[in-house]
Amino acid sequence: MAIRAKNINIGIKPLDEGLADISEALKAHERGEKVSPRRGVFFENLDAFRKILTEKRLELLHVVKRDKPDTIHELSRLLGRDMKNVSDDLKYLADLGLVSLDKSAHVGEGRRVSPRVRYEKIRLEIAI
Repeated sequence: MAIRAKNINIGIKPLDEGLADISEALKAHERGEKVSPRRGVFFENLDAFRKILTEKRLELLHVVKRDKPDTIHELSRLLGRDMKNVSDDLKYLADLGLVSLDKSAHVGEGRRVSPRVRYEKIRLEIAI
């Protein structure tokens, strides 16, 4: 899932509130009402947020946005990190929709994966 927005929302919302939001959207859909898609990533609590969006992963997002590396190898070099760890973090962030992995073929080089961040800011929202 590639997000093409200026900003991406990340929220901390208890599971019961998230499920209630989904339930309301489904009921509105069943009534024939238009339901606007909500883009973003939500976590159940602050601890879950901290475990997933670590400082290293946030730095990775920043370097991808700023430097636009052509390969995972180049990104790992820019970060000074092991390529396997960077690759694992990229796959995880891609599953969350926070980074896209663009695949392309290059003559004589095989397939190339270029990480991309397609938003300008991450906005954090905490329900209280």
